[in-house]
Amino acid sequence: MFNPQIGFHSYYVYIITNKFRSTFYIGITNNLKQRLNQHKENIGLGNKTFASKYNLEFLVYYEKFTWVREAIAREKELKKWRREKKLNLIREFNPTFEFLNHHFDEFLR
Repeated sequence: MFNPQIGFHSYYVYIITNKFRSTFYIGITNNLKQRLNQHKENIGLGNKTFASKYNLEFLVYYEKFTWVREAIAREKELKKWRREKKLNLIREFNPTFEFLNHHFDEFLR
């Protein structure tokens, strides 16, 4: 018998930016806290990733999914959007464009 609780996971599509809010990175992860730490570490280490090149480490948006295929599809959808549409999405979710890193743990419970 199918048990929907078996293999039940959380996946996140997220948008990070820099301190000037001038560039965005859209990604997917199953551990948002760890992934944000990786972005920050890559900047500190000088790794040559898109996110580190533009100092992208500040979380401004995320969506939670149960199924990885849905999360991947959403990530691909958002990456195709023009900047203005992405800005509107962020503003609907986070009207003040606050950096969510410092308190995202309580949001993700």
